[in-house]
Amino acid sequence: MDRSASYTLRQAAKSVVAAGLARRCELRAAYVIGEPAPVSLGVETFGSGRLADQEILARVKRHFDLTPAGMIAGLGLQRPIYRATAVYGHFGRHYDGRHFPWETVVPR
Repeated sequence: MDRSASYTLRQAAKSVVAAGLARRCELRAAYVIGEPAPVSLGVETFGSGRLADQEILARVKRHFDLTPAGMIAGLGLQRPIYRATAVYGHFGRHYDGRHFPWETVVPR
């Protein structure tokens, strides 16, 4: 769950920036066992948002399924691509010449 949420929130934050909604974006979520949706979800744009942070958060909720099943399906996390993440980290990298799925941005 921790990795799945990190990957999905990274993709969502990158998509917010790519869409021009903010120059910087940090998303955070808290999950508890037995609850499929995050019990807490927040955004921080550090004053760089073109919209209010709460509006950006509402758009993230509309465009990204933050349930475990939604994150697995949305990023194709059942594919065996994780050996490459064991070295040099999970973010900002390629594997087999391609971006990891969480490094791609989602169009608005």
